Amino acid sequence: MAPLIALPALLAPAANDPVTPAAPAGQLITAAVIGIAVIVVLITWVKLHPFLSLTIGALLTGVLAGMSVSGAVTSFTNGFGSTMGGVGILIALGAIYGKLLADSGGADRIVDTLVDRASARALPWIMGLIGAIIGLPMFFEVGLVLLVPVIILVARRSGQPLMKIAIPTLAGLSAMHGLVPPHPGPLAAISALGANLGITLAFGVIVAIPAIIVAGPLFAPLAARWVDVPVPDLFTADEAERSARRRPTFAATLTSILLPVVLMLLKAVADIVAPDSQAAWKVIIDFLGTPVIALLLAVLAGFFILGRGAGFDRARVNAIVGDSLGPIAGILLIVGAGGGFKQVLIDTGIGGVIADAVAGSSVSVLVLAWSVAALIRVATGSATVATITAAGILQPLTTTLDQPMIALLVLAIGSGSLFLSHVNDAGFWLIKEYFGLSIPQTLKSWTVLECLISVTGLAGVLVLGLFV
Repeated sequence: MAPLIALPALLAPAANDPVTPAAPAGQLITAAVIGIAVIVVLITWVKLHPFLSLTIGALLTGVLAGMSVSGAVTSFTNGFGSTMGGVGILIALGAIYGKLLADSGGADRIVDTLVDRASARALPWIMGLIGAIIGLPMFFEVGLVLLVPVIILVARRSGQPLMKIAIPTLAGLSAMHGLVPPHPGPLAAISALGANLGITLAFGVIVAIPAIIVAGPLFAPLAARWVDVPVPDLFTADEAERSARRRPTFAATLTSILLPVVLMLLKAVADIVAPDSQAAWKVIIDFLGTPVIALLLAVLAGFFILGRGAGFDRARVNAIVGDSLGPIAGILLIVGAGGGFKQVLIDTGIGGVIADAVAGSSVSVLVLAWSVAALIRVATGSATVATITAAGILQPLTTTLDQPMIALLVLAIGSGSLFLSHVNDAGFWLIKEYFGLSIPQTLKSWTVLECLISVTGLAGVLVLGLFV
């Protein structure tokens, strides 16, 4: 089956080409362990930015593994450049669309329409759906900032406990962030592992649904008993302003959100039904379903559907585009540096040594992928760093896997990257401060939620693995 995502190759040698190890296996493993430990220490204790930490760790790994300094730099920059050439474009397009959706009021329209039609019993389920829909095109931090006022206003209007509204919404948002492209972590893993984006997207949604249900509406009543806090006295004047603002319609906004998803899934289906067809319909679907094209079309459609629906002129739309790109510079650099680190692991032969060790063990590759990502997540606090580092370590394993299993490998890594958010995670502090929680209360609500998503996601991946 032809791969859905036509990104530039991330490997200096082709993925299936043998790599001559730069040093004995023991030295290579030692170099990898030291490199990862340095990254963890720099991010966690020194508080150095993950971009610089990954860069230093990658170059140190290369040198300790027997590469020359210039060779390590070349390997790192090759990986950085090829990653940015593929994943970076998608992240930029996703950021533009997310900003347009937020500023136009389209996200508000989705929220208000669904909440107004929900009963008290159905409200937590609706809030989980809202978190998932808004989380589909938006980065976690952007979606969180957007949804916090919604959570507070809905809790105040409905009279329900804050956690009963907040937990399902955050579950939908977090699950999409960790499991479903076009978020940076899943995209980077898809690119590094050579996964089929359409299959990964479809499997990601399947895995995310039970994870959201377990960590959201089912956990919310328990979280509300554990963390009984009042609704913060914020956004008291926002409701009237939000309802008076001109916004695109619900149908138009939902169509705009689902457009790239439908295009990419159509291409995945076409690749399965007619993988070698050169028919005109297949060529057209292949073109429209290419991730860059699908997201570009979503952005262009958003200019008209969302921009005009909100009454924006051309200058306002251009300003939104410009404003959306600045905040993602750090994310782009982290993802690029992760690609560089992965390339060093491959070019030194470390990845092959790890793959051989795993192949000779009885541990499931999916459980291993989850465990590696979870350990890095707990140590660094970053889901994105955990995803791209784990993908780099496990990339050599893909030579023996078919596309559905590679997609599941991506999702196992994504599930592990969400495990045990605690005090070294910026998201932990955002949740704490926004909702006025203590550290123990944040651990009993947000941290447990993340663990539930992570473990349920792994269970979903393992179940799917029985059928592919």
